[in-house]
Amino acid sequence: MWQPKYLILVAVSLSVLACAVVGDGGGRPLVTAVTKDAATSLYTIPVKSGRPLVLDLSGPIVWSTCADGAPHDTLECNNIDCMRAHRFHPPGCPHTGYGMPDVHNPFRCKCTAHPHNPVSGDTASGNMTRVALSANATDGMNPLGPVSFTAVTSCAPNTLLQGLPAGAVGVVGLARFSLAFPAQVAGTQGVANSFALCLPSNPGNGVAIFGGGPLFVLGQPISEMLGGSTPLRKHGDSPGYYIRASKGITVDGLRILPGDHAPLTIGLSTTTPYTELRSDVYRLFINAFDQAMERWGAAALRVPSPAESPFELCYNNSKLSQTRFGFFVPRITLMLDGGTSWQVFGMNSIVRLNRATACLAFVEMKAGNKAGYGGGAAPAVVIGGFQMENMLLVFDEEKQTLGFTTGRHLITGLSCGHFNFTMPA
Repeated sequence: MWQPKYLILVAVSLSVLACAVVGDGGGRPLVTAVTKDAATSLYTIPVKSGRPLVLDLSGPIVWSTCADGAPHDTLECNNIDCMRAHRFHPPGCPHTGYGMPDVHNPFRCKCTAHPHNPVSGDTASGNMTRVALSANATDGMNPLGPVSFTAVTSCAPNTLLQGLPAGAVGVVGLARFSLAFPAQVAGTQGVANSFALCLPSNPGNGVAIFGGGPLFVLGQPISEMLGGSTPLRKHGDSPGYYIRASKGITVDGLRILPGDHAPLTIGLSTTTPYTELRSDVYRLFINAFDQAMERWGAAALRVPSPAESPFELCYNNSKLSQTRFGFFVPRITLMLDGGTSWQVFGMNSIVRLNRATACLAFVEMKAGNKAGYGGGAAPAVVIGGFQMENMLLVFDEEKQTLGFTTGRHLITGLSCGHFNFTMPA
């Protein structure tokens, strides 16, 4: 029998309760471990025969390599899912039609999609097919056992795996689209089109739960523990997840906002290691943080950034004070729509590069950066994986909201890496 003390010391058990309906998983949400790759800082889930697929919050489809010469079902060009797959084209990829005639049957057209590697920026062509994906159903306390379901995916050549973690066989798109993984789980399992994501820092596993809730942590409703909820926004034609900071960003309580005082559009990305800020926002932000450290009397702790580092502000980490929320540094707050705030504490703002140096983990967005799928201008801010680690994020497409916890809710040493994946006896 589970004891509260055991849960506190060993595992965060995200309890998911859902009404049973007919479906491959009996109407239950699906749960899977999330692993961070140390070499690439990318996150994967083992949903294709136990082999990892990279999480991509902006990806509208699921794609993976298909065994050369192995027979597989291919969608026809007039299939509705083929047409859906062509709604969003990767950056720089022209519309080239839905496919090519079948060499064995000239009256049949094979559907061709354009899988995209969000890390390398490369795009390829591959047949749209159906494959078996799997995860564990959950009763809320433990995984119950594997559930396999048929998903519409795209094949891709092995060359498209460049830059992905060793062993990864593709990308699982999580975007706001009917062919993304959350929507396909919802359709096949008869559950809500929403998912909870808790990204781990190294080492340990985080967790992803697909299918809604309500959710509970240690017997408490997540709704009572979320730091806030804010509306999901659209940004051009992109299928990704966006929110808006209508009142800008504060650093140590001082507000920064670009000269036009327009609300800041903020994207979320699991394939961007650290938060990127548009040049005009970045310079205001860096200056504000530097000045805040001076007010704190910590200016003397600043050290030169290592040559290979992408960061501008670095410090002697042996002299930075530590708290249970990471390094004791000025708090960063995103002032979001709905009157809620996303607070960034030291655990998500300062990254330790080595034994001597820790840096402010925010970088300047490269000139010419685009919004990705759907094109259009880049948002003002793209929140990267490091800033989302050890937070519980709830992406609810049905309510069109993003719920989130912040570092202050992860008390007594709990983290995303403590989720319990043991099978019940």
